[in-house]
Amino acid sequence: LQFSIQHNHPPTAHTQTGQSGAEHFLCNWLLDFLTGRPQAVRVGSNTSSITTLNTGAPQGCVLSPLLFTLLTHDCTPEHTSNLFVKFADDTTVVGLISNNDESHYRSEVSRLASWCKHNNLSLNAEKTKEIVVDFRRTHTLHTPLSINGTAVERVSSTKFLGVHVTEDLSWSTNSASLARKANQRLYFLRKLRRAGAPTPIMTTFYRGAIESILTSCFTVWYGACTASCRKEKNKTLQRIVRAAEKIVGTSLPSLQDLYSSRLTRKALRLAGDPSHPLHSFFSLLPSGRRLRSLGSRTSRLQDSPIHQAVRMLNSLPALPPVPILPTAHTLSSS
Repeated sequence: LQFSIQHNHPPTAHTQTGQSGAEHFLCNWLLDFLTGRPQAVRVGSNTSSITTLNTGAPQGCVLSPLLFTLLTHDCTPEHTSNLFVKFADDTTVVGLISNNDESHYRSEVSRLASWCKHNNLSLNAEKTKEIVVDFRRTHTLHTPLSINGTAVERVSSTKFLGVHVTEDLSWSTNSASLARKANQRLYFLRKLRRAGAPTPIMTTFYRGAIESILTSCFTVWYGACTASCRKEKNKTLQRIVRAAEKIVGTSLPSLQDLYSSRLTRKALRLAGDPSHPLHSFFSLLPSGRRLRSLGSRTSRLQDSPIHQAVRMLNSLPALPPVPILPTAHTLSSS
């Protein structure tokens, strides 16, 4: 969901802050900070007239993300089959459709549109996209979703927090996008070599400007690539690493090694964080030496990050200490 204009009225933010349990004097301080703000624009020696603003928050203010979080903290799904994913001003509605019943999903979107209108947030339906992930053999024709009378465009691929997600979850589009970006950065690495930059400097540049792109959200998509994606796209990504090695003149860690180490660290953090929603999938066996394996009926689920994380920890010579949980969950394929 995309917001076109954010009319964050200070009284609304003041009310939401008070409902969150903040002290009265803090709420009044925020209200005073957001209202009556003089603003002018200066270009060279010319300065515009001063305008007093009573909406929104100052651009670049460290309080702006916090205030927006307070404003949207009560924006929660009504049905358990739906999920709201909020990151800054980006909101995504995820709905699980069972037995071809889309009523809960569509009512949730309508309810969210009403919530936005009540809280002075305008949804831009033209920039809002819908993607349907359906692996059933018999596909059902889905009625287009509408927001405030405007039909939402249905796409086969969308970009979510920097990651390209496709309706078949193949990750080939995401890999191709990362390869294009990383290849462009190789040009600057060659310029550094021609300028006589020492190897440590080029290695630091590679890790910050190229490796960071290749490993963006690594633990989510790398292991879940389809067989064709691994053979073609991952080979292309590894070729970029080898090209960087020739430029820098030293060996660089392979993508597979980076994936294994990062997935292990991620799994250990999840297993050691009882507050994480995925913590319950890391359950110790009675022996205490291995984690309980997760069942799967499809290779797609077997290659998912959580399944691979459990297998990765079980492949270690000695399993690091993880909290023992009374029950274990099994992921199911839909």
